[in-house]
Amino acid sequence: MKKALLALADGTVFEGTALGYAGETSGEVVFNTAMTGYQEVLTDPSYKGQIVVMTCSQIGNYGIAREDEESLRPWAEGFIVREASQIASNWRSEESFSNYMVRLKIVGIEGIDTRALTRHIRDHGSQPGVISHLTLNPEELIEKARHTPSIVGQDLVSQVTCRKGYSWKDGTGAWPTEISAESQPSNNKEPVSYKIIVFDFGVKLNILRRLVDVGCDVHVVPASTSADAVKSLAPDGILLSNGPGDPDAVPYAVETVRALLGWRPIFGICLGHQILGLALGLESHKLKFGHHGANHPVLDLRTRKVEITSQNHNFSVGPPGSHDLDSQEPEIFQSNWGQVQITHRSLNDGCCEGMLGLDMPIMSTQYHPEASPGPHDSAYLFRQFLEKLMPQQNT
Repeated sequence: MKKALLALADGTVFEGTALGYAGETSGEVVFNTAMTGYQEVLTDPSYKGQIVVMTCSQIGNYGIAREDEESLRPWAEGFIVREASQIASNWRSEESFSNYMVRLKIVGIEGIDTRALTRHIRDHGSQPGVISHLTLNPEELIEKARHTPSIVGQDLVSQVTCRKGYSWKDGTGAWPTEISAESQPSNNKEPVSYKIIVFDFGVKLNILRRLVDVGCDVHVVPASTSADAVKSLAPDGILLSNGPGDPDAVPYAVETVRALLGWRPIFGICLGHQILGLALGLESHKLKFGHHGANHPVLDLRTRKVEITSQNHNFSVGPPGSHDLDSQEPEIFQSNWGQVQITHRSLNDGCCEGMLGLDMPIMSTQYHPEASPGPHDSAYLFRQFLEKLMPQQNT
């Protein structure tokens, strides 16, 4: 088996064997604690600019199924696993994981101690790194890693957003979408179809599927779409999608959202949550190693209910000066558009994980209610967006 190296900017080097496409790649190295969902991870646009380490010891054991992809192509810059399974035991599998990596030109490395690498990132923070099958000189690769640009300040959204708008019609089909009884309609009225504009900051397809599941007429627009252009489409509501990188690097999106506040109900997810926060006057900061995985506990401060969530973000937002949000009590802050309540917090580090407008129809989650991969604990939020925010339009 061909030798490969992973070099980090701090001088740490791991030796393993080549996986996937023969080449060299660079990006910020982060770890993901999900036990499954490698295909969804690779095709999640939020991983643009990043090399992903999977902490699960074996990856690829259930193969590849096209309908599990979260976008039309892979976005992760590279992939690191302990062992890539050569066996795909799954009736849905159409291709082996190794073949998929080669076909889509994803550069990876296997056979390294991913536990040691994860502990290193946890202790020293996520940082630029290089995977190479071509150059096996550690010093040369360390230097390349040190010259790899940080994701801080980079507008990665412009690289992953759609080039023109489109409509989306497909739901999740036969797969279960809502488990909680709380997600069911509160009355026996006929369902109402709402026209929803989705800002594509790097949207995952399962967000669009979930919106269709709850009866929405979904229209996706590029990240650079102006507020006036959105208003001309006359939507009932707006969803701000997930996406990669630094929310401060997309001021055009922040300004657009600020111009739309109070006009129609807004639901922000992940980067969309952060962009909404900046529009409201919050501040962002980069986390030491981010949240990446499908097993993150989040506390609803209003109900004291804990949800296990899927997460993928490197930045967090909060009221000015509050980078260590470890309070267990609800917080209310005053924005120029009214009062906003912090509704959810991470039980791992106290980060703000959700907001609700008290004087305007907005809500947001830092985590991924559409999951894919991950548990469906939070799928009810798509219906809650419609039931609790949309009626405010007509009052």
